[in-house]
Amino acid sequence: MTHDAPAPETPAAPPAPARRMNGAVAGYVALGVSVVALGLAAAPYLGGGSSDVRAYLLEHPEVLQEASLALQAKEGQARVDETNQAAAANAALLAPDRRDPAFGPADAKVTVIEFFDFRCPGCKAVAPQYRALMAAHPDVRFVFKDWPILDRGEDITSQYAARAALAAHQQGKYLEVYDALMTERALTPEAIDRILVEHGVDLARAKATLAAPDTTRHIADIHTTAAALKLQGTPTFFVNGKAAASIDPAEIARMIEAAKR
Repeated sequence: MTHDAPAPETPAAPPAPARRMNGAVAGYVALGVSVVALGLAAAPYLGGGSSDVRAYLLEHPEVLQEASLALQAKEGQARVDETNQAAAANAALLAPDRRDPAFGPADAKVTVIEFFDFRCPGCKAVAPQYRALMAAHPDVRFVFKDWPILDRGEDITSQYAARAALAAHQQGKYLEVYDALMTERALTPEAIDRILVEHGVDLARAKATLAAPDTTRHIADIHTTAAALKLQGTPTFFVNGKAAASIDPAEIARMIEAAKR
């Protein structure tokens, strides 16, 4: 089914970086920095200068990998620390927002928040296990922050998917549509419309919500919150206001259990 409604207004891009660096690119960048750092550190101890450094690295490539992984871990933790500092300085950033889809007791001792994009490969990869966490912890409140950050130019699929999911939420169909959108490998506006219909969403009502100023404002506010929290990409998880250092659902589970104690 085609989407005959006019393309929804796209909110201004957030001022902070809004996409996770491709893993391979990040690795190469870190590796390059590691090589330089290692060479500078080793040069005084290798009489032959740069040629000896190069020979040593060629003979011991595992050193490069270890240095690269250590650097990435250090930089990743620094970003998490920066986000946690921003969250601690302004608790309102992660305060309950009635517009966000949320499941579990409103007075739950533990609240988990996910910032995500329906086209994000990492978000799709962890979605089934994340949903399993919800089933395993009915006493926890799970909040969904639809944060579309992967659109480029005239491609508004991430934006359209986020708006469609919020429209489904207004009709009590959020989780069904969330699961289907995460499972769909090639999201297009047409595929999104099909998913809405297949899961019992009234498409005419959904189209009105898609284009509504309130929906635009809601998503724009999520962009603003993400920028204020200095988020680097999706998915990003918070457990009781603390950012997770990993997207691994097992790590989220550990944080949930710790927060319950």
